[in-house]
Amino acid sequence: MRPAVHATPAARAAVAFALACTAAACGGGSGGGGGADGIVSSSWGDPQNPLEPANTNEVQGGKVLDMVFRGLKRYDPKTGEAQNMLAEKIDTTDSTTFTVTVKDGWTFSNGEPVTAQSFVDAWNYGAHLENNQRNAYFFGYIEGYDQVHPASGDATAQTMRGLKVTGPRTFTVTLSQKFSTWPETLGYAAFSPLPKAFFTDHDGWLAKPVGNGPYTVDSYAKGAQMSLRRWDGYPGDDKARNGGIDLKVYTDNNTAYTDLTAGNLDLVDDVPASQLKNVQADLGDRYINTPAGIIQTLAFPFYDPAWNKPGQEKVRQGLSMAINREQITETIFRKTRTPAKDWTSPVLGPDGGYDDALCGSYCTYDPVHAKQLIAEGGGIPGGRLTISYNADNGSHKEWVDAVCHSINNALGNDRACTGSPVGTFADYRGKITQSKLSGPFRAGWQMDYPLIQNFLQPLYYTNASSNDGKWTNEEFDRLVDAANAETDPAKAVGTFKQAEAVVRDQMAAIPLWYQNGSAGYSDRISDVSLNQFSVPVFNEIKVAG
Repeated sequence: MRPAVHATPAARAAVAFALACTAAACGGGSGGGGGADGIVSSSWGDPQNPLEPANTNEVQGGKVLDMVFRGLKRYDPKTGEAQNMLAEKIDTTDSTTFTVTVKDGWTFSNGEPVTAQSFVDAWNYGAHLENNQRNAYFFGYIEGYDQVHPASGDATAQTMRGLKVTGPRTFTVTLSQKFSTWPETLGYAAFSPLPKAFFTDHDGWLAKPVGNGPYTVDSYAKGAQMSLRRWDGYPGDDKARNGGIDLKVYTDNNTAYTDLTAGNLDLVDDVPASQLKNVQADLGDRYINTPAGIIQTLAFPFYDPAWNKPGQEKVRQGLSMAINREQITETIFRKTRTPAKDWTSPVLGPDGGYDDALCGSYCTYDPVHAKQLIAEGGGIPGGRLTISYNADNGSHKEWVDAVCHSINNALGNDRACTGSPVGTFADYRGKITQSKLSGPFRAGWQMDYPLIQNFLQPLYYTNASSNDGKWTNEEFDRLVDAANAETDPAKAVGTFKQAEAVVRDQMAAIPLWYQNGSAGYSDRISDVSLNQFSVPVFNEIKVAG
């Protein structure tokens, strides 16, 4: 088993990854040609990090990984169900040790076979402390994770003892505790296999990632465009029905929408709020508005002592009650958002853990009680509230200003709350991951897989990968551990709901609204749909001949 490799420094990786694109790849318009070889142009934003599967935990990079990689499982674009992709079978008798058999005949786009070792090496790399991967936490249930990624100090092992290759296409995974639904998590991109070139020529791979999905990366110019092209040797059933995708970087989605309506862009997968009043007239049935596994919240900087005092949960609860969700979702988002009533998503359904009664009065607009609770909790730290957001999405300014207006009305103070814009999405994420925001900040969660566990554990478990506010609660952690160990799915969901009640009582984050997938497309393309993650199903799009 290959030893872990030190991660390339971020600055060096960025230089390596930002290829100079060709004139053809960076040209304007909607892409060349038509028919099966036609190129689809779509709006996009630069990812936060180079596209290592275990280092990408944001939407823009995730869109690319979904085209370039295939894992053991894949989530059905229509239902969200976890279905076998490269997994021929995953067997267990105790929900602790799993035997994985990889399908025969799969290769990476460079011709290298995808084997059991491809997965084991990738997972060991993703987990190891020295490689500094944002998604390392997803490997935390595998035995030996605590040795390759200790909470403090240096790693004492290079690989996890819970991973063992037993044949060219078979490996075993032993978890540190029972996790009955663990196989359903394996459609997440962090669990993708990696070719040998990733390890032998890491800089070269970062410059031009090689995967095993229906598309290959042709070129990338940071701040301009990434071009992906169909891989004709792809062995899966979900082959690309177009010649490729040009992902064009926009720092303002209003500009992207203007380019779409002007015929200079084929697809916008986030219609700006300011255009929702026009979109039906502009696009007709080429506008998509469909439920998705996305929730928007306000997160808090619990790493700042000013925001982490005993009894301050009343302040957070009061702020939640000061937000008029109904009015904001109606007037700004025009029913492309639904006021949140819990911390998950309606796409899970009641059996999956969605509970429209969980938040209760804390998610109901009540300015009188809001002001009272905030006062009882000691008032807003510093007397002023700033809500940070990334400024490259025009919709965020509108709703942040509306949220602040609602809070200010409740408190009778026009200056109590203001928005605090931060450059681009990449800049914003950088400040979040470095714990540099001094007040509440916009947070959105697009599910990685359709389980209640995914809406809770990555966001609120102590030191979890996406616990950006650094909230910690022993009771919540205990209940999550108990839910994961439960072999009866219904009982597991019930225990997760108990954990979610702790999130509610402490108001670890304020749930705002559930977000629909929203997209618009040109008459040059057809068969456009969004999956339950609100991401376009790019491989199914057809270009007019």
